[in-house]
Amino acid sequence: MKTFELKGKVRADLGKKATKAVRSTDSVPCVLYGSGNNTHFTTTQSEIRKLIYSPEVFLVNLDIDGKKNLAIIQALQFHPVTDIVLHLDFLEVTNTKDVIVEIPVKLEGLAEGVKAGGKLSLEMRKLRVKGLYTNIPENIVIDVTTLDLGKTIQVGNVSVPNLEILNAKNAVVAQVKLTRAARGAAANAAETK
Repeated sequence: MKTFELKGKVRADLGKKATKAVRSTDSVPCVLYGSGNNTHFTTTQSEIRKLIYSPEVFLVNLDIDGKKNLAIIQALQFHPVTDIVLHLDFLEVTNTKDVIVEIPVKLEGLAEGVKAGGKLSLEMRKLRVKGLYTNIPENIVIDVTTLDLGKTIQVGNVSVPNLEILNAKNAVVAQVKLTRAARGAAANAAETK
């Protein structure tokens, strides 16, 4: 998993009025959970831009007024109109406690169904997994070379070592859809038999 360096400053004042003042200075209120007592801090919009607007999952090296912590993003909140980040929640990670994160899915190979005229479709861009942060990969690679026309790969068919996939087992991750051309070719092949 890739790492991301983030600096923050501890917040002394909490509540609606203080939070509104923080946001007016182009800062984002944040909370770090997990180490017994929660740490409220702020960081800037520009600092978190590459962390938030990326399909990748990062392990965040937090530096809050000199105190260092390892964390992952647990939740984030956007403004409904302007899409500015309003709030970030981080979860401190340890070598002994499992975390739940969403990992991007990457398809690999040329499917047999695509060679026959079908269209490969990625239905789930991310899978929700549970495990130690040290076992979490950058992405889940699925080989689709044997996937035929009209066939699917479901969550139950995907396995990641040392991790538990939390999505429904019958949810479709990827499939080869029949195109009009492929349907026509199949119909012509059936007529000639």
